[in-house]
Amino acid sequence: MYEKITPPTIGTKITFKNGEPVVPDNPIIPFIRGDGTGIDIWPATEKVLDAAVAKAYSGKRKISWFKVYAGDEACDLYGTYQYLPQDTLTAIKEYGVAIKGPLTTPVGGGIRSLNVALRQIFDLYACVRPCRYYAGTPSPHKNPEKLDVIVYRENTEDIYLGIEWKQGSEIGTRLINLLNNELIPGTPEHGKKQIPLDAGIGIKPISKTGSQRLVRRAIKHALQLPKNKQQVTLVHKGNIMKYTEGAFRDWGYELATTEFRQECVTERESWILSNKEKNPQISLEDNARMIDPGFDALTAEKKAEIVKEVEAVLKSIWDSHGNGKWQNKIMVNDRIADSIFQQIQTRPDEYSILATMNLNGDYLSDAAAAIVGGLGMGPGANIGDSCAVFEATHGTAPKHAGLDRINPGSVILSGVMMLEYMGWQEAADLIKKGLSEAIAHGQVTYDLARLMTPAVAPLKCSEFADAIIKYFG
Repeated sequence: MYEKITPPTIGTKITFKNGEPVVPDNPIIPFIRGDGTGIDIWPATEKVLDAAVAKAYSGKRKISWFKVYAGDEACDLYGTYQYLPQDTLTAIKEYGVAIKGPLTTPVGGGIRSLNVALRQIFDLYACVRPCRYYAGTPSPHKNPEKLDVIVYRENTEDIYLGIEWKQGSEIGTRLINLLNNELIPGTPEHGKKQIPLDAGIGIKPISKTGSQRLVRRAIKHALQLPKNKQQVTLVHKGNIMKYTEGAFRDWGYELATTEFRQECVTERESWILSNKEKNPQISLEDNARMIDPGFDALTAEKKAEIVKEVEAVLKSIWDSHGNGKWQNKIMVNDRIADSIFQQIQTRPDEYSILATMNLNGDYLSDAAAAIVGGLGMGPGANIGDSCAVFEATHGTAPKHAGLDRINPGSVILSGVMMLEYMGWQEAADLIKKGLSEAIAHGQVTYDLARLMTPAVAPLKCSEFADAIIKYFG
C-alpha cells in the first residue's frame, strides 16, 4: 500500500459516522513535521500532546504517531517536485485525522499551495480558526481579552478554487469575448458593462450546498457553547455581490430557519418578537415600522412585503419562540465583511462564531489572530465529513529553522483543537491551562518575550514546551 513509509504496528484507525469521528483509545494519527521551523516546533508539540494525554488518562489512552511527508522534506525522500506524495494522501485518507506543521508553497508551476491542495483533495470544507486571548500575551490591542471568536471559513469554493486564466491567454480571451459580446448584453441588469480585453479573469463559485454545510457545522458548534456565546454571524459582501456572497447569506438564514428552526432565531425575528412582547397590542404595521427605520419612505408594495414578513414570523414561531423564549435560542445574524473587520476591534465581545466564505475568512482569521497575539498563537483546523487535518497557521520561517527558538504555540493549540475534535477534552484543557500559566509567568519564546513589559528572558522552543507541561499542575 505504501512505497516509502510504514504505519505503526500498535494502534487503531479513527473512523467516521454521520460526519463525526469515532475515536478509539489508541488512535493512529499521521503527522507532517513541516518545512523550515517544523524541525523545531513539531518535537515540542508532540512532547506536549503526549504528556497531556498521559496525565489526563493515566495510560488508558495513547496516540500512535505515524510520520508522513509533504513539502521540502517529501522532495528529499520521494524526489524533485514530489511535494505531496501519494503515500501521504493514502495515509491521511486511511487514518482520517492528521496534524501538520507549516509547509512551503512551491514557486512556479504545479501545486499552487499544499494547504489548499489538501483541503480540496479531501473536501475539507470547514477551515476553523479560534481566536482567544491568553493573559499576558503581548498584543497591539488595548483590550484583547474581549475577543473570543471562532472563524468558520468555507474552504473549497470562492476564488480560491483557482479557476482563472492569464491575461492574453487563448481561453481567457475567448471567455472575455463571450462575456462581452453575448452574456453581459444578454443580462439587462449589467447594462453596458464590459471586461477589458487585457484583463486576467477568474471565476467565483459559491454554491448552496457548500454554503449550507459550512453554516450547519457552525450552528452545531454554537450549540456546544455557553448560552452567552451561542451566536452565529454570517459575514458577506452581499450588498455588492448579490448572487454569490448575498446568496451565501440567504442560504445561511434558510438553513437556520428550517433545519434548525427550534434551536435558532434570526436577529430580525428577535426584533419582531421583542416588539410584541413589549407591546402585546402592537399592530403589524407598527411592528414593521420598528424593524425597518425607513419604512415610511418605502413604496406601498415594499411596505406590504415587510408587514407580511412580520405577520408570518408571529404566526409561525410566536408559540415556540415568543414570550422571551427566543433569548435561549442561537442568534443568527449577518454583517457586511468590511464592517466586521472594524467591529472585531471596536465591539469584539459582541461576536462568537463568524461564518464566511473563503477569501473573507482568510483575511478575517488573520486579523482576529493579530488582536490576540499574532499567528504564532493561532491554531487552525480543516474539517470535512470523513477527514480532518489540523495545522499551523503561520509560515515556515526558514531563517529560524534548527535554532530551537521559534514559538510552537500555533501547532500546539492546533493539537488542542484536534484533541477536542476527538472528544479528549480533559487532555485539551490541561494544555490550555499549561500554556496560559506559562505565558502569565513570562515563560515564553523570543517573539513574545521581546514585546513584554517589563522584558523577560526568552525560552527556547523546547523549553517553552517543558514550561507548558510543568504548569499542567
